[in-house]
Amino acid sequence: MSEFWLISAPGDRENLQALERMNTVTSKSNLSYNTKFAIPDFKVGTLDTLVGLSDELGKLDTFAESLIRRMAQSVVEVMEDSKGKAQEHLLANGVDLTSFVTHFEWDMAKYPAKQPLVSVVDTIAKQLAQIEMDLKSRTAAYHTLKTNLANLEKKSMCVSASLHVWLGGNLFTRTLSDIVSKEDFVLDSEYLVTLLVIVPKPNYSQWQKTYESLSDMVVPRSTKLITEDKEGGLFTVTLFRKVIEDFKSKARENKFTVREFYYDEKEIKREREEMARLLSDKKQQYGPLLRWLKVNFSEAFIAWIHIKALRVFVESVLRYGLPVNFQAVLLQPHKKSSAKRLREVLNSVFRHLDEVAATSILDASVEIPGLQLSNQDYFPYVYFHIDLSLLD
Repeated sequence: MSEFWLISAPGDRENLQALERMNTVTSKSNLSYNTKFAIPDFKVGTLDTLVGLSDELGKLDTFAESLIRRMAQSVVEVMEDSKGKAQEHLLANGVDLTSFVTHFEWDMAKYPAKQPLVSVVDTIAKQLAQIEMDLKSRTAAYHTLKTNLANLEKKSMCVSASLHVWLGGNLFTRTLSDIVSKEDFVLDSEYLVTLLVIVPKPNYSQWQKTYESLSDMVVPRSTKLITEDKEGGLFTVTLFRKVIEDFKSKARENKFTVREFYYDEKEIKREREEMARLLSDKKQQYGPLLRWLKVNFSEAFIAWIHIKALRVFVESVLRYGLPVNFQAVLLQPHKKSSAKRLREVLNSVFRHLDEVAATSILDASVEIPGLQLSNQDYFPYVYFHIDLSLLD
């Protein structure tokens, strides 16, 4: 499972023995994998400061988690056809996220523990705010580019949505500037016009037999297959301008679709140049954007786990008092079905920390879907949840 429970208990002899009992029971029952979670000794400051930090860290925790999920989604969107390999870019300090969490070490260089807690939290908050601002600007520019490309490919499309049932959409939606040529059309004629018709593959034979008789004044032997995909083909047909509407109507009755397209050499040249420019811009932006996402996803994720460590420290001091003396432990439940049993073990082992609360929790026998209690989230020990599953 890619979920973790980060808990703490007082560091006195009685509670260290309780932690040993927890490790023994969870190991024998195969409920979780447990490791110590090292948190440095910070400058505590005043009680008012800790209470304020408790609230601020809760908001920062939510913000950081939301940010890394958005960044993970951006990696998937940018990689498009290779999105199955997105996990290769979602790393922290060059290792997978689970390994980083289970082997967490406080980064003293980036977040000096000798600084006041307020300063450490402020440093992380400013770092994440800058990452979010950069994420918005960089992804907005890339999405605008993708949108312009998509709009260019859909240009000249005029098709009923129901027709997509027959032909998946490629010949209906894609640009034709790179397919057709001047020689495919009758141009500069006062009376004649060349239309493009999408014909389902099973109907090729019917098209060849009937297109000349779909309307009066269709030029004989004027059809030619321009291109095709796995569903159908794009054919030309030349006829007199005054029977265009009648031909379109008869074509629809026979499941042939006239695609609205009129050859304009200058417009096609401009469209081809614009397409080439957009494709070049997209290619140039792809690499730098993906590298930025990879580096800054790592930075944001690392900051998030440091926030979790800070929350454990602050809540442990507020819960257990001074002097600072607690032990943090990281539990990785083996499977969701064991969550309820694991919670019962923890509440039983640490019920002495708050007899009234622990008794009410144990007696309630509440279900715990998704590792959350349904009617309360208070435990006799400090507890925080780390969920990596939405990054999978």
